[in-house]
Amino acid sequence: MGKDVVAIVVGGGPAPGINGVISAATIEAINQGKEVLGIVGGFKTLFAGDKKSILRLKIDDVSRIHSTGGSILRTSRDPADTAREKFKTLLLTLRTLKVKYLITIGGDGTAFMARWIERESRGRISVVHVPKTIDNDLYLPGGRSSFGYHTARHWGVLLVKNLMEDAKTTGRWYFISTMGRDAGHLALGIGKSSGAPLTLIPEEFTQGKLSFQRVADTLEGSIIKRLAMGKDHGCAILAEGIASKFDIKELGACEAVEKDELARIRFSEIQLGRIFRGIVRKSLEDRGIKVTIVHKNIGYELRAADPVPYDIEYTRDLGYGAVKFLLRGGTGAMIVFDEGRLRPISFVEMADPGTGKTRVRLVDINAETYEVGRKYMIRLEQDDFEAKNLQALAAAARLSVRDFTKRFSYLVE
Repeated sequence: MGKDVVAIVVGGGPAPGINGVISAATIEAINQGKEVLGIVGGFKTLFAGDKKSILRLKIDDVSRIHSTGGSILRTSRDPADTAREKFKTLLLTLRTLKVKYLITIGGDGTAFMARWIERESRGRISVVHVPKTIDNDLYLPGGRSSFGYHTARHWGVLLVKNLMEDAKTTGRWYFISTMGRDAGHLALGIGKSSGAPLTLIPEEFTQGKLSFQRVADTLEGSIIKRLAMGKDHGCAILAEGIASKFDIKELGACEAVEKDELARIRFSEIQLGRIFRGIVRKSLEDRGIKVTIVHKNIGYELRAADPVPYDIEYTRDLGYGAVKFLLRGGTGAMIVFDEGRLRPISFVEMADPGTGKTRVRLVDINAETYEVGRKYMIRLEQDDFEAKNLQALAAAARLSVRDFTKRFSYLVE
């Protein structure tokens, strides 16, 4: 009788630490007498019934990959239509490969596929999902970060620190867009850790559709306040999810709105920095204030970086835990570690009852972690419109006190 087969598949976008999960899961499964197959190319390979893209993994293949970025099994996203049309082929491929245990590594789309496979295999395949995303927007016990986030923040901070030094040296501003989809965790983490003067996240804009003018005035207010402090430079971090708050027609008039394989808007392709550079620069120049503003996007540079030690250790825990859960008879769950203990979260518990998709965790702007970030930003605040500050700010803006108040006070109301 042959060995039971454990298959590993990666879906969605890259995140630092994927190889750590693959490594730990493979080693533990082999040590427990199982055979391990790596599905190269993600679910696309299974949908195509492509058995040539299957790797039989050995310990020597994975023993040193845990500290490397990327994914030795690559990854992919697939349109919903493909998933529906080719799902039977996927199940048949897994059955032909004699897969008894399946480990999926990915975000919400991959988690959805894991639930679907587990349900439709009717007990023939035990499935466990290992959550990954640099967006850090998954509901994990105790507010635990998703793997990949710490590494993405680390490299993001290094990039922003370099840009802040460049801004200081050259006397300019940078408007920097970061990944994160609907959540502002990555932008806030980078902004707090780098000491950027301003970070804007979608969660702080809660009332209806957001206007371009409000964001532009917030950015301009930060520049003016820095000028009043004698500082002609700075960096503003813009979470890409802010784009989701705008009217899609207004956004489409400025930027080409593209969609990914899952029919979601590619927020990472929207150049928020470029949009607001033009608006803010014109507003300042109309009053005779010349400020050089450069826009940058960071995100793709972070996704396949070598993981920091936190994510290396974390993903080894997760890979080991995934195999331990499966071999104990578990199935239909996402694996997490809570207070140092292995904990499965059932697929039912993971899902939003309304949409059936994995629940999304947004930044809580009433929590202290956001409060700390907000306290150290340089942006217009309520007390800036009191007499002791108002004169200097109005002078820096080249406006009368009355006009400055009329123009900017609504930001703090």
